[in-house]
Formats: sequence, structure tokens, C-alpha cells
Amino acid sequence: MYPQKTLFSRRKTLAAALAVVSLSAIAPVVSAGEDAAIEQLRQEVDELRDQLNATADALESRDQGDATHVGGYGELHYNQVDGGDDKLDFHRFVLFFGHDFNDSMRFQSELELEHAFSGEDGPGEVELEQAFVEFDLRDGLQARAGVFLMPVGIVNETHEPPTFYGVERNPVEKNIIPATWWEAGAGLSGQLGERGLSFDLAVTSGLAVDPATVSIRSGRQKAAKAVANDLALAGRLRFTGIPGLEWSASVVAQSDVSQQDNDGLDGATLVSTHAIWKRGPFALTGLYAAWNIEGTAARAANKDRQSGYYLEGAWKATPRVGLFARHNSWSVVDGVDRQQADLGVNFWPHPNVVLKADIQRQNDEAGNHDGFNLGIGYQF
Repeated sequence: MYPQKTLFSRRKTLAAALAVVSLSAIAPVVSAGEDAAIEQLRQEVDELRDQLNATADALESRDQGDATHVGGYGELHYNQVDGGDDKLDFHRFVLFFGHDFNDSMRFQSELELEHAFSGEDGPGEVELEQAFVEFDLRDGLQARAGVFLMPVGIVNETHEPPTFYGVERNPVEKNIIPATWWEAGAGLSGQLGERGLSFDLAVTSGLAVDPATVSIRSGRQKAAKAVANDLALAGRLRFTGIPGLEWSASVVAQSDVSQQDNDGLDGATLVSTHAIWKRGPFALTGLYAAWNIEGTAARAANKDRQSGYYLEGAWKATPRVGLFARHNSWSVVDGVDRQQADLGVNFWPHPNVVLKADIQRQNDEAGNHDGFNLGIGYQF
């Protein structure tokens, strides 16, 4: 991509070079007083100038086209687990659309179709997960406004199939964080110094949790006529200053998680942290997340404390084959500890295409949904 300021400077450089060449060619002729030759050279200069402008215009037109980007990802799953029918599901089909207005301003969006089709009692949904404009305020500091993914957890922001192990996303981030979680609002992101420390801050529409269920996942409003009586604040610190290590911690706070008065739900705070350590072919990942929910409705349902964690170990046996094992533990009701173990393999025939297979085992509290999963995914 050639930004506009580069095109402008390039056009000036070419014009200056043309002027130098023209003057050097005309000078000896002028001294000889050959008027006819001077007129011919002027015509040649005019032709060269027209060619210069046409070339610059063509380059600018091409560069404006390159400023628009299209991408996407998708995944097909086969699930055979106890307690239900075997399922074959094109779980997600996602398209990315982005455009660079100039060097310091850009647009990004993500449009998703879940479960192959929606409408007419179809099982799927069409969702706008991202649509925001981002501005560079200065080097290392950006602002954004619109619809964007919350800065929390791992898979909430990075969930393209080739980037994680296992056919399905892990149940801890799905049920506790809850991924995928996006909101409408505004935010700041930036670097703190030059040693790999960065931050994210956001003010968003927040959740609207039903006091009858106290379900955090069901409280996502997805920026669809979202109630905004009580805005949420989110913040994150991330450290990547040591090769092979990523550490992050996030906080999301909302003073009234139902956004309605006198209904038994009050403030809620999510605290989460994770670390990813990679050394050679080995990788170790750990994540912890916990909600503290205030109010009589949350306490009566034993859902005032909802938390979970997982530990995952992975080994790249070859650049194309990776093996993993993961232990998940989470609780949305106090005293009911749900657990799931996953063991599987990823095969990447191409860095952006992955084939997956895994087995899962659950305890009684999680539903005893034992079985295996197969999947194929891609990104571009």
C-alpha cells in the first residue's frame, strides 16, 4: 500500500527530476539561440509532464483500491457426544471488511453467520461482531469508536480456528467471560514505554442480565438496541516483553449489571488473567476468570460468584502437527463445580487451514457429555 502522503512526495520528486532534466536539455540550446529547437523541447517537456501526471493518478487509484481489505474465517464441526444426537454443523462463516482512509485512520468490521442459515425458524444468527473506526492519536496510541470485541481473555479477540487447539472453544471462556463478547462504545489502546507493556481502556454499553436467571452469557446485548442506562468500564494490561511469554490481566466493572432499578441485581465485576508461555515446540497456557455479582437475586440463586480456570499443554510434534491436553473447571452456581478434560490433535496442511480431532470427558455436574469432535477450519 502507498499512502497518500507517499504519493504526494513521489509526485513532487518526479516533477523535480523532470524539471532538472528539462532545464539541462534546454540550457545549451538557449545559448545557441535556436528558437525552433526550444519550442520542440517545450513540447516534449509538456508530453513528459502529462505522462507523469497520468502515472501518478494511476498509482493513486491503485493504492486506494489496495486500502480496502477483505478476509474471513469459518469452521465445520462434527460432534458425537453423549446426551444428544450426533451433529454436523457449519458453526461459523465470517467475513472481515476493512478500509484504510489514510495512514492514521482505518475502519474494521466483522460479519458472522452462525449455523449455516437464519430466519424462517433457522438455527443460526447473522451478527455484526465488529464495526469501528480507529484513529492513531500519535505513535503508540490509538482511539476507536463503534462496535468492538471486549479486551478480555484469549479467544474473545483471537478466535480464528487455526489459532487455537480443540474443535470447540473452551467452556471456561465461553461460560464465564463470556466469549464471544462485543459491545458498542469507545476505547483507547497504547504502549507503555518500550519494554512490551501495553494497555486497553474502554467505555461500553455493558450487560443487561436477567435477575431471574443471573446468566452472564445471556446478558450480552450485542449492540442491538442495547440498554445503556449503566455503562461498563473495561481495562487491560498486557506484557510481551520477554520472548515466548505473554501475560495479561483485565477488569470489567458495571454498577448495575441488569441496568434496571430495584430488581435484585446490583454491581458486577469481572477479573481475569492469563499467561501463555512458549519454548521451542512446547506451549503452556493458563487462564482464570471470576465474576463477583452483588444483589439479593444473585445471592438467592447462589450465582453471586461465578468463576473458572483452565490449564493447557501443547506440543508441536512437527511444524504441521500439534498435540494438546486441557483441563477446564468452572462454576456458575456456588458449589456446583463443572469439569471437562480435552485431549486432541491439530493438523495444519497450510498455516491458515487446520484439521482437528479431540475427545472430551465431563463430570456429572457438567452433564456427562462425553464423546469426540472433528473439525476443519480456515482463515484468510
